[in-house]
Amino acid sequence: MRKLKIAQIGIGHDHALAILESIRKQTDIFDFVGLAVPESEKTDFPTRYAKTEQYNTLTVEQALDYEGLDCIAIETEELNLTQYTQMAADRGLHIHMDKPGGIELADFERMIYTVKKNGCVLSIGYMYRYNSEVMELHRKIEAGELGEVYSIEAHMDCFHKPEKREWLARFPGGMLFFLGCHLIDLVYRMQGEPEEIIPLSMPTGIDGVTGQDYGMAVFKYKNGISFVKTSAIECGGFMRRQLVVSGSKGTVELHPLERYLPGTQNLVADVYECFETAPFTVGPKHRISNPQDRYDDMMKAFASMARGEKSNPYTPDYELALYRVILRACGA
Repeated sequence: MRKLKIAQIGIGHDHALAILESIRKQTDIFDFVGLAVPESEKTDFPTRYAKTEQYNTLTVEQALDYEGLDCIAIETEELNLTQYTQMAADRGLHIHMDKPGGIELADFERMIYTVKKNGCVLSIGYMYRYNSEVMELHRKIEAGELGEVYSIEAHMDCFHKPEKREWLARFPGGMLFFLGCHLIDLVYRMQGEPEEIIPLSMPTGIDGVTGQDYGMAVFKYKNGISFVKTSAIECGGFMRRQLVVSGSKGTVELHPLERYLPGTQNLVADVYECFETAPFTVGPKHRISNPQDRYDDMMKAFASMARGEKSNPYTPDYELALYRVILRACGA
């Protein structure tokens, strides 16, 4: 199996170091050639930058124009993701870009056009896409095992310091754009285009924060209502991350959607399934998923797509439609 030459641009995204580590340790599929850190990110993220001193450093131009480069990971701060992805797409590189993209629709549309024109693989880092239980849920829905899906409830919460919550003010929808996009991806993939989207994000005002640190949106479909909710100030929020999919033949709940196994970077989900119709008497069956590193599986899938071994289930047209839905949910 041929290794893929890959570089990374950026450390500004919260997933940047994890993606870098995943690339570096998967030496059977990647030949890592170096890291390029835009000047602004060296000063804006000094703690992260200090953790990258052992890696071969390149300028952005050197990374993009590295001889024989197959693909690139774009891990800049969210506002700049589309800009650097556009530069890579112009060169015909296969791209893993973290989520969800910059905040300008026209720039995202131009980037998608270039990706399609130049035949680039575009993988976007929605971290639940390669979660084994989420993939199993997609299979169940597509096979009709849940019947007609009429509602999805999705939570993704955490607790951030005031500085991080104020940082959210640079995005439309704040927390919904920053983390809620993961949940919107799940709803959109499972239910498609909604008839109506009702944005409900707002700042809590706690600690004087003006960023929208409580994100929420309601999605109206012909047969029901779904919602996503994400908070940056919920005590114990990580362990309450939750996905509930309700259909006419069954309900599946992942709760918590992820939790770390002690002392490892491996995550598991607690899965509850109920396909019974008897009211009040039958509880859901519970099991625990197999341990999984969310980034390793994502980058393995990207490598397979870049080598042409598998097609990307998330097409550029899907990514553009999803991005538009995210902006609508954020009130943009």
